Amino acid sequence: MTQTRHSHCQPGQGMQVLTFVNQKGGCGKTTTAINLAGALARRGERVLVVDLDPQAHATMGLGVYGAEGPGAVEVLLDEAYIEQAIRELPSGLHLLPAQPRLGEFEEVSERMIHPEQRLRFALDAVRDRYDYVIVDCPPRTDGVLCANAMFACTTAMLVVETGAFALQGALQALRVLEEVGENQERRYPIRVVGTLYDRRTRFARELLVALHSRFGTAMFDTVIRTSVRLREAPALGVTVDVLDPDCRATADFAALAEEVCCAFAEGAEATPLHAGTVQESNTADAALPASASEAAGPFSAPSEALEPSGPNRRPTP
Repeated sequence: MTQTRHSHCQPGQGMQVLTFVNQKGGCGKTTTAINLAGALARRGERVLVVDLDPQAHATMGLGVYGAEGPGAVEVLLDEAYIEQAIRELPSGLHLLPAQPRLGEFEEVSERMIHPEQRLRFALDAVRDRYDYVIVDCPPRTDGVLCANAMFACTTAMLVVETGAFALQGALQALRVLEEVGENQERRYPIRVVGTLYDRRTRFARELLVALHSRFGTAMFDTVIRTSVRLREAPALGVTVDVLDPDCRATADFAALAEEVCCAFAEGAEATPLHAGTVQESNTADAALPASASEAAGPFSAPSEALEPSGPNRRPTP
């Protein structure tokens, strides 16, 4: 694949490590991680995907099955150098694959000193080779694998589906991220990505308004819409832009990649959300219509703006 760097934004400073997290499965976290990686690579960015989930969904979604040779667990256990474990894929992406043995690291780490710092030290060896590192975490955010991802990250990417109880799950994940930040004595920015959006349903439109009202500018304008192509692509071991360059999912991730590049460009304004400083919001205290009030929980948004300003952009209040 021919790669040409292009952006309306100035290049950022140094390698960006984006860790994709949520407290629950089924929110599109892995799908978002690997397809954003593909969209960034298509723009000409140098991208490494790190799979820290023992289920290896990101690894399989990128077409690597039953990988032989060293992977993420060998790097974390100092049994291999990261350069030996990285695979170059036909799409232009690089991958540090996960294998089932990765689950053993949780037990072995109890006998280590600062096991949560292993990934960060490993990535230091390849810092000059990549513009972006995309880290896919397991659903469990309180384990040592997620702690590694958070210690290494420059930004935590909270993935939130526009479905039932989405806001409560996101707020719970924020509290966990705050605890991790306090335990690690680190302060890192948090960005929010909306996924699984079906604009045909009133419920999803109301939830999207609520999420934007709760998270403000910390939430990306682009929301990832539901798409059959997003279910087909990982089954074929490719990113959606490779499967169908002209589908709406490819357009969504291209828009998200543009936002990501601009967000981390030199001189870009920082997000207001940081781990360790998560505050309860009073900016969204109006009542939602009944269909979304249960999912919004204690935080809700005005009901006047139910229609996004574009097919996958921020609603206009």
